[in-house]
Amino acid sequence: MDGGIRRGTDIFKALALGAKAVGVGRPTLFAMSSFGQEGVERVLQLLHEELILAMRLMGTPSIKDIKPNMVCSRNFVAAPRDYLSEGVYVPLQHPAKL
Repeated sequence: MDGGIRRGTDIFKALALGAKAVGVGRPTLFAMSSFGQEGVERVLQLLHEELILAMRLMGTPSIKDIKPNMVCSRNFVAAPRDYLSEGVYVPLQHPAKL
């Protein structure tokens, strides 16, 4: 999985839903541009600590113990609705049908 990872809990959810790897490009990019190597190391340390905390709170001693039923996924939306085009714009009609 790549994209949208900001916290250790995001990593936990991705692993629970079947991710084999998780990319954390944007947080490390921001850290690198602001603080250099030390910033990237700190971001990775924080993500690691947050993941460990999430695992402890969920009662999972190792990554292999993380299961999909640990994430409430009933409100996930595969494709978001476009309310703007549904409710605001009137569909065009062919002139012959007017």
